[in-house]
Amino acid sequence: MPLKAILFDMDGVIVDTEPLHRKAYFKMFDEFGINVSEELFTSFTGKATLSVCQELITLFNLNYTPQELADKKRINFKYLFDNDSDFDLIPGVRNLIENYHQNGIKMILASSASMNTINWVFERFDLEKYFAGKISGADLKQSKPHPEIFELAAEMSGEDKNSCIVIEDSTNGIQAAYSADIFCVAYKSIHSENQKYDKAQKIISDYSEILYETSTEWFK
Repeated sequence: MPLKAILFDMDGVIVDTEPLHRKAYFKMFDEFGINVSEELFTSFTGKATLSVCQELITLFNLNYTPQELADKKRINFKYLFDNDSDFDLIPGVRNLIENYHQNGIKMILASSASMNTINWVFERFDLEKYFAGKISGADLKQSKPHPEIFELAAEMSGEDKNSCIVIEDSTNGIQAAYSADIFCVAYKSIHSENQKYDKAQKIISDYSEILYETSTEWFK
């Protein structure tokens, strides 16, 4: 079937927020006196913040609510969002989004980030005009790697799943696309190290590889 819709993850795919989230999380870990290993932190990639905070409370037997941890992390993140000079769009992604838009491809944002964070990013980089819809995993019952978010995104696009592509960069996100039975392009970057790409149909490291003119050739 022809390509009709792109379902974008956000963190590590559209914006380089992973370093900001990392700094915000580790500051929160310090504030609550917990020692999170690199291995454990890597396993959180792609999961909604409340889901991560619930895991932390269980693992470290913390006498706090998930929301208390999430609120502290969000405060840290917003400070970095506003003040970190390195924060920018992923190289090539604006050109990719404009290219799809010009060719009539519907775009849905399907991110584990909170809707607040999604709206901050869309406002800062003027992305609202390109997207037909936005879904926050924080508002859903299930977190990636569960397929719910991409099943809903495909539904929101109004297109058949077989006419959709997911663009993801994390193990959990790729698994979610795989479980939803939607073609997945894995974007491999320095910010997505230690992630597994074996369940993606295509792996790229430069967005010029999946411009509309190219993707319609291999997506049939």
